[in-house]
Amino acid sequence: MPAIHDGGVRPAAVTARGWGWRHAGRTKPAVNGLDLDIRPGERVLLLGPSGAGKSTLLHALAGVLGDSTSGSAAAGDASPPDSDDADETGSLLIDGEPPRARRGRAGLMQQDPETQVVLSRLGDDVAFGAENLSVPREQIWARVHEGLDDVGLAHLPLDHPTSALSGGQKQRLALAGILAMRPGLILLDEPTANLDPAGVLEVRDAVGRCLDKTGATLVVVEHRVAVWKDLVDRIVVLQPGSATQPAVLIDGPPDQVLEQARGMLAAAGVWVPGHVPATRLRIPGGLPADAHRAAGGEPALAPGQLMLAAERLAVSRNRPRRRGFKSVPPVPVLRDVTAQVRAGEALTITGPNGVGKSTFALTLAGLLPAVDGKVSAAVELSRGAGIDPYKWKAEQLIARIGTVFQEPEHQFVTGRVLDELQFGPKHLGHGEERVDELLERLRLTDLVDANPYTLSGGEKRRLSVATVLAAHPQVLVLDEPTFGQDANTWAELASFLSELLDAGTAVVSVTHDEEFTHVLGGTELRLGSQELRAPEQAAP
Repeated sequence: MPAIHDGGVRPAAVTARGWGWRHAGRTKPAVNGLDLDIRPGERVLLLGPSGAGKSTLLHALAGVLGDSTSGSAAAGDASPPDSDDADETGSLLIDGEPPRARRGRAGLMQQDPETQVVLSRLGDDVAFGAENLSVPREQIWARVHEGLDDVGLAHLPLDHPTSALSGGQKQRLALAGILAMRPGLILLDEPTANLDPAGVLEVRDAVGRCLDKTGATLVVVEHRVAVWKDLVDRIVVLQPGSATQPAVLIDGPPDQVLEQARGMLAAAGVWVPGHVPATRLRIPGGLPADAHRAAGGEPALAPGQLMLAAERLAVSRNRPRRRGFKSVPPVPVLRDVTAQVRAGEALTITGPNGVGKSTFALTLAGLLPAVDGKVSAAVELSRGAGIDPYKWKAEQLIARIGTVFQEPEHQFVTGRVLDELQFGPKHLGHGEERVDELLERLRLTDLVDANPYTLSGGEKRRLSVATVLAAHPQVLVLDEPTFGQDANTWAELASFLSELLDAGTAVVSVTHDEEFTHVLGGTELRLGSQELRAPEQAAP
């Protein structure tokens, strides 16, 4: 039995022998033949291409793999959906016992922060996991304050509504809840993917302080190595499940792995420090007009032609309140923003977490009403539907402005990947000629019969992008489109969007990904400062 650390935590040991898992409805296992030992207190960075089973392993260690519900995995009652058709092989143990028998020993922070918010108030949500572990009340609230301070949310009151948090703030909230539990095993799945650069360092340092205090064992999944390599003792690289190859591709100390296997890691799609994969270069002036028609879209507009305009826009996700006989508008999270979306050009929306980037993008895309100011569509885009995209019918909006949400699951409507891709074209009366191309380009061909909800985080993101592209919109609005992508798939997605830009599609993206911003070019709108600038002026 591992000894108790000075911080009062008993660090956990992990043992896998020939362990594998096949999700329901899948012919191939997500993980196959995994042999792995993690010592108590060890800190491990888990790498590998998208679809290598990293998230599956973390859910298994949390004891929630195979559950049919969703909720807070940190508290031990969530996982991707799986039915009795799922299949497990070999053994996976925490301190010599199956993870389900050791619930509470592990705290899991998932890729999608929305799935982990349980309660409506900030302090209550952080306290939830510790309360379920029967931690004494006087200790719980000390841990709540300490956890919020560690992740940079201490400036918010304990009764702050969790619904008012941004995606990045919800990730910090989930981490604070895990830290309050004092688990022996901390499992982090892409913990900094939706954070601004300052927030990335803040969360990493918070994890480091927690590990120093508690001595807990750490397994962190992250595509980008540079952020975590100096905090971990070891790097383990997984490869997709196979009956002929071991699940572990590389295993060793960080510097040794990065020195000896840099080329192999880059080829496998790992974001090794200093390496940015090559992407397609933009064509000056774009593609010929008939190239866009050949792809099945509407006739190409002239490069640079105005398609959407936001004028002195104020935005909020809250609805107006009734006060007597009057309707009181919500308090804007962001106000007085002006921007333009032009054919064949990229508009990249950046800025710190919580500033209102996603809310602004959803308003621009016609999915939220403006609190003040207005969004106007050009005649060439509206095609008779009216000037205000928010007033368009659903089928009018989908065919003109396609939106990829920050949480991919929010736009899935079927139980099969192929059906998901065909859904939009069928309902719009379009041909499905683009579906096969999207499956190939976004590396989804082997997943056509899979349930979208059983995909990895990176696969879900690629599917959500593909479903929108299948409807041939003239404007794309993408919220964190590169979240959870390995380097190879990132390059493919960035290159594909570059082609769409050259064909006349306008691309609006909310992102913290500086490399992605540079690849697409165009204009960068920094919210908070509301500064417009060319991405070339940003630091590389």
